[in-house]
Amino acid sequence: MPTIFTRGAASARGFGFGGGPSNAGLWAWGAGRYGQLGLGNITNYSSPKQVGLLTTWSAVSSKRFLSLAVKTDGTLWSWGNNAYGCLGLGNITDYSSPKQVGALTTWVTTAAGTYVSTAIKTDGTLWAWGRAIFGALGLGNATNYSSPKQVGALTSWSKIGCLGVHTLAIKTDGTLWSWGLGGSGQLGLGNTTNYSSPKQVGALTTWSKVTAGYNCSLVITTNGTLWAWGSNGSGQLGLGNTTSYSLPKQVGAVTMWATVAAGQNFSLAIQI
Repeated sequence: MPTIFTRGAASARGFGFGGGPSNAGLWAWGAGRYGQLGLGNITNYSSPKQVGLLTTWSAVSSKRFLSLAVKTDGTLWSWGNNAYGCLGLGNITDYSSPKQVGALTTWVTTAAGTYVSTAIKTDGTLWAWGRAIFGALGLGNATNYSSPKQVGALTSWSKIGCLGVHTLAIKTDGTLWSWGLGGSGQLGLGNTTNYSSPKQVGALTTWSKVTAGYNCSLVITTNGTLWAWGSNGSGQLGLGNTTSYSLPKQVGAVTMWATVAAGQNFSLAIQI
């Protein structure tokens, strides 16, 4: 999987980062087999290489063999493996350099999953495209889409996390929602059912930051507590055991968590 970095203050969104300044250049390194580094080739690199010469990147996310990024002008760009149309370009062609997704200039943030792409616009609408297996797109069906499709009609989406084939999102009212694959309890709904449209996780309105790992989920509340659920075979939930859970469980008693990121069977978090 490639690593992509934007300079400046960063807030974790899965494996993506956002919040960079207007002079933020984009750099990439690692595996480039599908052009996911955005360097115009399929070469692997073991040190950072700048993606083009632009210094206007704002937010970025990557997963498996695809990359998504937003510029400071609100345009959305994608590159890499385009299986199932996950680049949102209306086709299934792979690209090794950034390609603009449509002509809109209203994109704010994005999160990439396994052949799944999600993004939020300035108007608070949520969009998804790519592979719809397990209901991963949240569109209420199992249809794959090669261009962005709006998830419901709400205009209150704020933050999003997507890494495997399940998605977590927070609304402006602080509620948490999930959909997609639920076989390991990673949706936090008290079961192992898959859902193809957003379902609210509990009744709390204090969710603040979210990340989706491979079959697990970690979320921070406004008071700084960290919660985790889903697959836990390697102890990735941080609960002192290897038991999987289908409902949110608090990780310790600390109330100083600032941000969290989940990978494949491991998790990272920063305290205040």
